[in-house]
Amino acid sequence: MPEPTEPQGAIAATGAGGAMDLATSEGSSLAPGGPDGTGPSAPARSLWSDAWRDLRRNPIFIVSGLVILFLVIISIWPSLIASGNPLDCDLANAQKGSAPGHPFGYNEQGCDVYTRVVYGTRVSVTVGVCATLGVAILGSVLGGLAGFFGGIWDSILSRITDIFFAIPVVLGGLVLLSVVTSSTVWPVIGFMVLLGWPQISRIARGSVITAKQNDYVQAARALGASNSRMLLRHITPNAVAPVIVVATIALGTYIALEATLSYLGVGLKPPTVSWGIDISAASQYIRNAPHMLLWPAGALAITVLAFIMLGDAVRDALDPKLR
Repeated sequence: MPEPTEPQGAIAATGAGGAMDLATSEGSSLAPGGPDGTGPSAPARSLWSDAWRDLRRNPIFIVSGLVILFLVIISIWPSLIASGNPLDCDLANAQKGSAPGHPFGYNEQGCDVYTRVVYGTRVSVTVGVCATLGVAILGSVLGGLAGFFGGIWDSILSRITDIFFAIPVVLGGLVLLSVVTSSTVWPVIGFMVLLGWPQISRIARGSVITAKQNDYVQAARALGASNSRMLLRHITPNAVAPVIVVATIALGTYIALEATLSYLGVGLKPPTVSWGIDISAASQYIRNAPHMLLWPAGALAITVLAFIMLGDAVRDALDPKLR
């Protein structure tokens, strides 16, 4: 008696442990790498490629990115949209409002507010970017090494971090920067790096501790990989995402901090063109000439908001729990 033959087609396992016959066409539709490219054998995407795909679809990232791109361009080439000199002043125009060729009016010394707002972008972006890079590099290195090696070095760094966290930022700026006579941006950047690295350090430390417990790191260690190789090749690429998120959000905070210190008179000093200096000088004329205060304050608010929005978008894209 001939044995029954199975129909030509695919056999798929059911959730109950049995089997279900599928037609050949249906079976091929479930084959790896379907028409949409999402099958089991489709090319695997990394965290970074997934994040970039999500960022391109996020309107917050697009809007904030365009604003930041515009700010970076005018900070490098302010003459593209402002042909005047921010230090050219005429007391005959002091506190005057909008005029042809001077849409933002004049300040208390007769300087063009529009030109000073445009040129003030360079200082704010420079301080924010340089302070963020310094904080991210110093904090990541110290925190990453402490989290990887642990032991006495981790304990010492934790206590040092606690000491720096106990220092109020604004009060520390009033004390440390009050003795500085330089009008350049570097003392302010150095102060921000000095008091800003502990936050990044703790985040990097926790991220490295989590990453080094993964199986691929243990496998690399069992195969004899050196500490430097494990740090650079296996741990750092998988632990850097939280640092990038916090640093991106902190960039806007550092811009606001520079304006605050300049407003208090201990940050940047004239003749440097800064939004904080202009806000400080215009605060006493807010009733008679509010335009002197509103335009630099508005530029500062838009810049800080753009970087914070960018940081939020990056955080949402790099956090797997939000997917």
